[in-house]
Amino acid sequence: MAGRRQTPSARSSPGSQTSLRKRNQQRVVEALVKVGASTQADLARRTGLSTATISNIVSYMAKNGLVSLTPTTSSGRRAVSVQLLTHNGTVAAGIGFGRRHLRVVLVYPDYTIAAEENIVLPQKYDPREGFDLAKEILTRLLEQTGTSWEALSGVGVGISGSIDRRDQMPVIGTVWAEWAFVDVVVELEDRLGVPVVLDNDANLGSVAETIWGLHGAARNLVYLKVGSGIGAGLILNGQPFNGATGITGEVGHVQVVPDGQACRCGNRGCLEAEASTTAMLDRLRNVTPITTTEDLVKAVLEGDVAALRVIEDAGRLIGRVVGDLASILSPEVIVLGGPLASLGDILLEPVGRAFARHVLPLVRDSTSIVASTLDDRGEALGAAALVFHQAAVRVI
Repeated sequence: MAGRRQTPSARSSPGSQTSLRKRNQQRVVEALVKVGASTQADLARRTGLSTATISNIVSYMAKNGLVSLTPTTSSGRRAVSVQLLTHNGTVAAGIGFGRRHLRVVLVYPDYTIAAEENIVLPQKYDPREGFDLAKEILTRLLEQTGTSWEALSGVGVGISGSIDRRDQMPVIGTVWAEWAFVDVVVELEDRLGVPVVLDNDANLGSVAETIWGLHGAARNLVYLKVGSGIGAGLILNGQPFNGATGITGEVGHVQVVPDGQACRCGNRGCLEAEASTTAMLDRLRNVTPITTTEDLVKAVLEGDVAALRVIEDAGRLIGRVVGDLASILSPEVIVLGGPLASLGDILLEPVGRAFARHVLPLVRDSTSIVASTLDDRGEALGAAALVFHQAAVRVI
């Protein structure tokens, strides 16, 4: 396992022309991966680079076989469509490991979903058993679509909790105990024999929202996943934001109740300990027969008073925290994802009321709070997109 850890290769100095060119090329690649074929004018708008810089980058990439150029028209004028070249027949796999579920998806380079499968797992399952099941499902999906293992360009994986980008290991205190010290990348690469990339579920959910969701035009987006854990994925200035080490968006460990419930991170009164689905079920355990998140959603939709009460209380705390986030980041949209997204306005209303009380009127009026339309598919879809993104960036 130690063999995978490598010292980063020497880099060009940050101010060098080579370094600047690589950064600019990466911005172009990211734009093409995100939205597909684009004119040079579109690329200039999306990246903020000048049209002359875009023209030079596109010419360089075309000469090196990285993009294809096709004549087209835009607003009635002749233009050139720039398409990132991908190998015909390739697919990427995305695997999302939830607290009690496993989803595997196959995605083509144009982001068409080739196949997917979701299964329920026992609570506190051994991650290594999950890895074995993921391989079984992936094998089955490849067979169903007539795709060979050689055509699988890589596998993206999402788990609940932060990932330290320096060594690609889960961060203790943010992951469930079963995942502590598990080298996800090595374990899965050993089983699958293909490159594996890893990120946390909220980050991947934010990426999925900009590709498969309704918010592709948003330059600044917060994706808040509310489940057995709570975390936020951030899209800032059109790009995923990961910070220096990858530990970003851990709003689940913001204290909202002084001396409140004990949290798995070691503190008390964290948002996750007070407003996650686990916390809601704990509050309902002694007064209702509700024992699962599915039971909770069903009870809320049927008007169960106790279930509605815990949703209201949780929504109030969530709204306060996303209000703080919005005051700092000023996103266009905040997307609530996870298993409670299907509640729609029942969840959005208490969140919105608390949000409005904790932000300036301008922030309140310029920020939309919506429910995700991707159900619980966001992390697996975002994981598959991450494979194509990483592959494209590696060629520049």
